[in-house]
Amino acid sequence: MNPDLRKERAAASFNPELLTHVLDGSREKTRRRREIENLIMNDPDFQHEDLNFLARSERYEVAVRKSANMVKKLREYGIADPDEILWFKKLHLVNFVEPVSLNYSMFITTLLNQGTTAQQEKWLLPSKGLQIIGTYAQTEMGHGTHLRGLETTATYDPNTQEFILNSPTVTSIKWWPGGLGKTSNHAIVLAQLITKGKSYGLHAFIVPIREMGTHKPLPGITVGDIGPKFGYDEMDNGYLKMDNYRIPRENMLMKHAQVKPDGTYMKPLSNKLTYGTMVFVRSFLVGEAARALSKACTIAIRYSAVRHQSEIKSGEPEPQILDFQTQQYKLFPLLANAYAFQFVGAYMKETYHRINEGIGQGDLRELPELHALSAGLKAFTSWTTNAAIEACRMACGGHGYSHCSGLPNIYVTFTPTCTFEGENTVMMLQTARFLMKSYDQVHSGKLVCGTVSYLNGLPSQRIQPQQVAVWPTVVDIDSPDSLTEAYKLRAARLVEIAAKNLQTEVIHSKSKEVAWNLTSVDLVRASEAHCHYVVVKLFAEKLPKIQDKSIQNVLRNLFLLYSLCGISQKAGDFLQGSIMTEFQITQVDQRIKKLLTVIRPDAVALVDAFDFKDLTLGSVLGRYDGNVYENLFEWAKQSPLNKTEVHKSYYKYLKPLHSKL
Repeated sequence: MNPDLRKERAAASFNPELLTHVLDGSREKTRRRREIENLIMNDPDFQHEDLNFLARSERYEVAVRKSANMVKKLREYGIADPDEILWFKKLHLVNFVEPVSLNYSMFITTLLNQGTTAQQEKWLLPSKGLQIIGTYAQTEMGHGTHLRGLETTATYDPNTQEFILNSPTVTSIKWWPGGLGKTSNHAIVLAQLITKGKSYGLHAFIVPIREMGTHKPLPGITVGDIGPKFGYDEMDNGYLKMDNYRIPRENMLMKHAQVKPDGTYMKPLSNKLTYGTMVFVRSFLVGEAARALSKACTIAIRYSAVRHQSEIKSGEPEPQILDFQTQQYKLFPLLANAYAFQFVGAYMKETYHRINEGIGQGDLRELPELHALSAGLKAFTSWTTNAAIEACRMACGGHGYSHCSGLPNIYVTFTPTCTFEGENTVMMLQTARFLMKSYDQVHSGKLVCGTVSYLNGLPSQRIQPQQVAVWPTVVDIDSPDSLTEAYKLRAARLVEIAAKNLQTEVIHSKSKEVAWNLTSVDLVRASEAHCHYVVVKLFAEKLPKIQDKSIQNVLRNLFLLYSLCGISQKAGDFLQGSIMTEFQITQVDQRIKKLLTVIRPDAVALVDAFDFKDLTLGSVLGRYDGNVYENLFEWAKQSPLNKTEVHKSYYKYLKPLHSKL
C-alpha cells in the first residue's frame, strides 16, 4: 500500500464500509454484490486482454464473446434478480460496452411495457437467452429527438393481415441503434402507423432483420455498421433500411394500442404509454451518471493523494497535490455532485418502478410527472457529469490524457448520454412543458402535487398579475432546510419568469409555437432550476435517515458543499430574486473554502466508500493500493509498438533516408 493512501485512510473521520452500506441500500446488499463480483474476479473465463491495445474489430469480437459468456455464467450461477444481473454486468464489462446491451435495456423493456401476454410468451424467453438478439430502432438519419418527425412507415394491408414497412427517404434510414450493425437479428422499430388510409403516429413493431441460423439480412432489409465513432468501439451502432418489408399483424406491440384484423385502430388510454421504454432508460441514465462521476472522482482523488508536486513553502518537500486548495476546489464539489446523484439515481429507480406498477393497474395520474422528471434529470445529470469527468481528467495532469488513467474511456463511454434517449436541450424543454402546464393549473385555482407543489405558494398569486415574485432574505447557509428553500424559491421565480415571458410573446407573435421558440432560453433555465431544486431536496431528505452520526456528518458537509457551490455558480439568480444578499453570497464563497478544509481528511475514504474494484475502474492512476508509477511503467510495456525493438516502418521508410547521409 502506498504510504500516502495508508495515511489518508487512517485519518478518516468515519468508517467507509458503513457509507458503502448506505449507497448500496443495506449491509446485506453490499455483501451480496461483493459475492457476485468475486464470482467474476475468480473465474478464469472472465479474464481478458487490455482492450486499449486492440483494434476496433478485435474489441467488438471480445465484447461479443464476453456477452455470450455472460449469459452462460448467469445461468450457471443462478443469478436472475435484475439488480444482481446489473452488478454482474458492471464488473464483467468494466468500462466497455456490450453489443447486446440494447437487447436487455430496451428490447426486453419495451416488450414488457408494450407487449401483450401472448407476445411476451413468444419473444421474452428467447431474447433473455440471446437466441433472439434485439435492438431498438427509433432514431433516423434525419430525425432523432423529434419523434413526430420520424419518416419510417408501417402501412397495414388487411388482405394479408400484414404491415408493410418502408424507409421512404434517405433521411428515414434508421441510424445509430446499438447492436444493429452486426449483432442483432431482431429490432423493435418505431414507425408511423397507417391503416385505412389514415396515419395514427408512432407505434412499435417487432421486426426480424436477419435469418435465424445464417444471420444474413432478410430480403427487403439493408443493414450494417455506421463506422467508427468518438468512442463505443465495441458497439456496432448500425443502419437499417426497409423496402416493402412485410411482417405479420401480430408483430405490432398491442398492449395499449391495437389494429384489428380488418384494420380498425384502437387507441391507447394515453399516448405517453408508448414512450415507457424511453422513460425507463432516462431514469436508468440518472444512476449511470452517478456511477460514471463516482468512478472519475475515485481516480482523480486517489491519484491526487499519491502525486507530489511543486512547493507550498520554499525548501519543503513537494506536497500531495490534494493539499492545494485549487485541486480541492476542482475535485471536492464534483465528489459532492457524485453523492447527490447517487441518491437521485436511487430515487428515480424506485419512483419509476412504483409508478410503473400503478400504470399496470390503470393508474396514470403520475405518468406526466415521471415523464417530465426523467427527461429533465437525465439532461441535468448527464450535462454535469460529462463536464465533471473531463475536469477530473485534467486534474490528473498529463497522465490523465493516457488511456492508462481510465478517464478517457469513462468519458467517451458516458458522453453519448447527452444526446441519446433525447438531446438534452430538447429534454429540458419537455420538462418545461410540464412546468408551464403546472403553472397554468395553479393560476386557474387548482393545486398541483409532487415535485412541482412549490408552485402552489407563488407570491405572485397575491400581487399584481404582471409583477414577478420577490422574497425576503431568509437563507441560513448552514441549514439544509433553509438551503433547500432557497433553491425552491429560485425555481419558482424562474418558472414564473418563463411563464410570463411566454405569455408576452404569445400576445406579440399570435402563435404559441413561435412564442415557445422565442422563450426557449428562459424555459430551459426554468427546467434546470427545477431539476437543481429536486436534487438538493432529495439530498437534504436523505440526511435525517442516516443512523450513524459520523456518516451523517460527512454527508452533511458534502450536501452543504453541493448546495453552496450551486449558489456561487448561479449567484445572479439568487441576487436578482432577492433570495440572498450580496453579503450572503460573499459568506457562501468563504464557507465553501472552509468546507474544502473540513472535507480534505475524508476525501479518500469518501471515494473508497463507492467500493469500486480496480478491475471496474480500469485505471492505473486510481488503483486502491496507490502504486501508480511502477504499474504505469508495466502498462506502457504492453503497447503493441513495443513487441519489437525496431518497428518494421523504420526499415521501410526511415533507413533509406539515413543511408543517403
